[in-house]
Amino acid sequence: MRTYLMLSAALLAAPLLAQDEKDDAKPAAAEIPPPQVVSKRMSGTFGGQRINYVATAGEVHLKGDDGQPRAAINYYSYVKEPRDPNRPVTFLFNGGPGSGSVWLHMGAFGPKRVAIPSDARDDGAPPYPIVDNPDAILDVTDIVFIDPVGTGFSHVVGKGETKDYWGVTKDAQSVAKVIRLWLNENGRWNSPKYLGGESYGTTRTAAVANELEGSFNDVALNGLILISTILDFGAQAEVEGNDMPYIISLPSYAAVAWYHNKVPNRPASLEQFVAEARSFATGPYASALMKGQALQGPERDQVRAQLARYSGLSEQFLERTDLRPSPGRFWKELLRDRGLTVGRLDSRYTGRDRDTAGEEMDNDPSFYGIDAGYTAGVNAWVRDGLGFKTERSYVTIGNVQPWDWDIGLGEATYYKSVAPYIGKAMRENSGLRVFVGQGYYDFATPFFGAEYALTRTGFPQDRIVWKYYEAGHMMYVRDEDRRKLSADVREFIRGR
Repeated sequence: MRTYLMLSAALLAAPLLAQDEKDDAKPAAAEIPPPQVVSKRMSGTFGGQRINYVATAGEVHLKGDDGQPRAAINYYSYVKEPRDPNRPVTFLFNGGPGSGSVWLHMGAFGPKRVAIPSDARDDGAPPYPIVDNPDAILDVTDIVFIDPVGTGFSHVVGKGETKDYWGVTKDAQSVAKVIRLWLNENGRWNSPKYLGGESYGTTRTAAVANELEGSFNDVALNGLILISTILDFGAQAEVEGNDMPYIISLPSYAAVAWYHNKVPNRPASLEQFVAEARSFATGPYASALMKGQALQGPERDQVRAQLARYSGLSEQFLERTDLRPSPGRFWKELLRDRGLTVGRLDSRYTGRDRDTAGEEMDNDPSFYGIDAGYTAGVNAWVRDGLGFKTERSYVTIGNVQPWDWDIGLGEATYYKSVAPYIGKAMRENSGLRVFVGQGYYDFATPFFGAEYALTRTGFPQDRIVWKYYEAGHMMYVRDEDRRKLSADVREFIRGR
């Protein structure tokens, strides 16, 4: 597995930093401390409104059939005062699947955020400012951030084992239990409910929605919030013989080539150029790839020339890839003449590798450009700002392998997609709407992958809202897009 994939906050997770032995040891049931819950009354201005709220950093114990705790899952809730049982509540998490909720919590929707450079520069060294976040959405909804087992401070306890929680379905079941327990404790069963995540968090959103709405004892949802979406892993699997990843990636190639001025006669509008690339990808390019080795002569020449225009790569290089440039090669090749690589999570970022002649990047500059600030920010806010006490390390990106990808029987064993969960939920819940927010410069979850997954048969298109941003995977690191994302999600929630 490529090193840069292991460092992403998106589809795969980085190696978990070593814990002290005392952190890893699981105490006997009698020694398990009760869940820690700390709350503070606070106030802030969000969406132009002054809001009084209760901020809580807490734990929930999930129990086995014997009534003994098996896992301690952490959450961070922000609830407006005075409390209103009919006010919307939104449950949010990140992805990985080993990523803590730090990114959405401290970058987009929480009442405090860590301020790092907005213009794709490295975040450097501390201190990092932790500032009020007027773009938090507390004016329209209460918020609960959840860290699943293996992320944040959440961990197994007693007789619990990670294999009971590390998998598409098992993870979703545990998060659904936390949501039900929170609704019980806070008297919010009749509140409008929103569920959302980023990256694998969108996969988790689909699976959790299935757990909440897929039975008679259901928790009906008003909306799903999908940010940097990955639902159809089969279509995007980079395996020999699968040409879909090249088609799905091409509109992103075009956006990034446009951004870095690698497009001859560059159009003034990014959206216009992306639309052209989309049309080429689903038309002439898809048709050409389907022909395999039969694609020869003038037709091949014409497709190669168009592919060069939309990708920013030379025809000579594209011919050597058999017109199938992989994302990893693109990141390294696009700016090779400048001695730079472009980022995977956010291709506005650039980095300098030790060897500019190499095949792959040394590391993702769009991840090491932000990770230090977010790690410092969440620890400072949760420990010092909210007063949560623990000797455990906050896991921003952790190793949750092996992950059980089984999502069902039959053909789902071979083709992994949780998108049908969303289609089914929308067909069976006429009040369920879906928000999809995508960054143009994101290669971890390319925007065309979301478009492909959610426009198949069975998805009511009139209840899906699409928004795009001129940044990458964590589009909110760009100040303009954080404000736009916040306004778009507010409008979505108010639109119920």
